[in-house]
Amino acid sequence: MSDKVTTGGVSPRADNIFKIIITVLALVMCFIQIGKYISIGGKPIVNMYYLRIYALHYMFGMLFAFLMYDWKGKASGWTGLKKKWPDLILSAAAIAVAVYVMIDPSSFQTRLSITANQNDIIFGALATVVTIAAAYKLSGKALPIMAVIFIGYAFLGKYIPGGFGHRGYSLQRVIVNIFGDQGIWGSALATSCNIIFLFILFGAFLEVSGANEIFRDLSISLAGAKRGGPAKIAVISSAIMGTISGSAIANVVTTGAFTIPLMKKQKYRDEFAGAVEAVSSTGGQLMPPVMGAAAFLMAEATAIPYGTICLAALVPALMYYICIFSTVDVESLKANLTGMDLKDIPKLLPVLKKSTKLLLPIAVLILSLCVFGFSTSRSALYSMAILIVCCCFDKDDRFSLKKLVNALRSGAIGSTTVITATAICGIIISMLTMTGLGVKFSSLLISLGSSSLLISLLLAMLVCIVLGMGLPTAAAYIIASSTIATALIKLGVPVLGAHMFLFYFSSIACITPPVALASYAAAGICKAPPMKVSMEAVKIGIVAFLVPYAFIYNPSILTYDFSSPYMILDTIVTFICCVVDALPISYVVQGYHYRPIRLYERAIFLAVAIGLIWPGVVVPLISLAVFLLFWLPARARYYKENPKLPTPAAN
Repeated sequence: MSDKVTTGGVSPRADNIFKIIITVLALVMCFIQIGKYISIGGKPIVNMYYLRIYALHYMFGMLFAFLMYDWKGKASGWTGLKKKWPDLILSAAAIAVAVYVMIDPSSFQTRLSITANQNDIIFGALATVVTIAAAYKLSGKALPIMAVIFIGYAFLGKYIPGGFGHRGYSLQRVIVNIFGDQGIWGSALATSCNIIFLFILFGAFLEVSGANEIFRDLSISLAGAKRGGPAKIAVISSAIMGTISGSAIANVVTTGAFTIPLMKKQKYRDEFAGAVEAVSSTGGQLMPPVMGAAAFLMAEATAIPYGTICLAALVPALMYYICIFSTVDVESLKANLTGMDLKDIPKLLPVLKKSTKLLLPIAVLILSLCVFGFSTSRSALYSMAILIVCCCFDKDDRFSLKKLVNALRSGAIGSTTVITATAICGIIISMLTMTGLGVKFSSLLISLGSSSLLISLLLAMLVCIVLGMGLPTAAAYIIASSTIATALIKLGVPVLGAHMFLFYFSSIACITPPVALASYAAAGICKAPPMKVSMEAVKIGIVAFLVPYAFIYNPSILTYDFSSPYMILDTIVTFICCVVDALPISYVVQGYHYRPIRLYERAIFLAVAIGLIWPGVVVPLISLAVFLLFWLPARARYYKENPKLPTPAAN
């Protein structure tokens, strides 16, 4: 034989052919996804009926899921025909489903809304199996099991007594709902196709442009010399990278591989190092401008512009990261930890110059979304275009054709998890809608909330966290919003506040034991017991469990009202006090404020923390004054007693 056999008995030629096929599929997918937004002579390059584009988006996602990943969700190459035959059969089925929908999408929709024929039922059943199998590969067992349970509920609900029973539905009715525009082809997959894909692609372009290395150097330059510098580097770098990737676990794996060993080298406790990385990475889903996929789904569900959601998320995100930063600083004080050696810290100005090519596109994205009010898809395309132009002028690392292909390939394959998750969520949502289970659950929350809004909020929090423990954040948010958001809104919670509440708790499930996936990923790197890392992460990220309640009871935290002098004052005071509020929270949790603090001092800081986020102007300003009366003297006394330590300006 002329071909040498690689590990696993697969020839290099077969593996190369497989890679070429995947690359071609990825490039075609990107051409279709981007082409519909680019016009030549007043007509889009790709001008298709929207359902055809959704079907293609679905097909590519399914193909990548079956061809690129094994049944444990790990990326794999060509493993040979004997091992791949189930994936090839499912891939052929995915292509058949997409082609069936694309042949005559208008007629297809009409039939499903009136009387579906036998072929519709067959291909609908096939799509259900394909979607569940793909989700099993990419998201684990939880989502497929949930989908099967809800499908079973549709058939067997007539045997359930009481208010949660129903009359039962036929196989045809179930398949039609799953295969319709309330199911697989519903708003979740549409958001993935129209918005989320472009931001995943933008993240892929940043990655091939050296974002990991550049943002790491930037965070070292900014925080490396500070007290407890390595942990602060973890906070900054994870915040920056997390806001681009939107995936807590991916963020832990990429930035944590560098920051966790660095923290351990500086004598941080193993579980603390892992927890800092897990909490910082999880917050990336909450940090504008590019939040997690669930944020785009929120914009679709609420009809609120994504730029408005970004602005609303700013203050809570600042509270989150300032609290983590303060907690790290307090831990450094307690353990008497210093910063990195100056010779290991790159100069700030050269790093800033190098990072311009990445920071400028991000600035364009923020301005497009929040200032000019452009659509999310248009903003993402502008940012990608600016990034490519900036990288072409980088003499040291020019943007090449190879990098372009790698970015497009990485972005297309990277969208697979979101595509499979949104498709199977469409199945779950269709069953919730058809059986009325979502309405019944909302009614239960409303009846509980009529006596106490807090009880309903606590129950909603519990549901989100339980869902988030086993599901991707986007999937957890979709299901939670389908069953809970309406109830919270009927109880008087503003639309944005209700959805942001569910979004927050769906996100921080990643650090909440017993199944804290981000904490577990960090534990693998820091070599500490996963449960210890999880508990430490909850302690460090405690502000994330408090902030959602704060903006429910004080909606001005999410809004910026400049309609009158009083509202301007209220907005400014709310912003300042909320940002400051992160400090006393960290002191309460750590029991330390430049020295160990007594129980009554903790109580004072707790009261101050509550007062700073109180609605209105008077109570927050009084709380701010009380905090400064405690904080400034303690800080001055510490540096007076420790004159050899770095000056306050350096920390």
